Amino acid sequence: MNYISLINIGYGNIVSANRIISIIGPESAPVKRMIQEARDNGRLIDATCGRRTRAVIIMDSGHIVLSAIQPETVANRILDKNIMPRAAGAENEQPDESE
Repeated sequence: MNYISLINIGYGNIVSANRIISIIGPESAPVKRMIQEARDNGRLIDATCGRRTRAVIIMDSGHIVLSAIQPETVANRILDKNIMPRAAGAENEQPDESE
């Protein structure tokens, strides 16, 4: 059964979590070029509400969504809803006490 899972990306903006490919920070030059290219091609969605961009969300449709919340926060919201599985064995990992 296919279902749509929506995730809040800040300030009342919501995207389909099932369509997210990647969540990255906006600091690097390649990401800035990717944002400008998407802006030029009409594929950029600015959901920052005038605030500083903190996360760049790449969608499977080729759209790029800018968010004003941290990438870790978006990822945690996805994981909290159990939309995407955690890394294999991550829930069973024990801290290394040999140090």
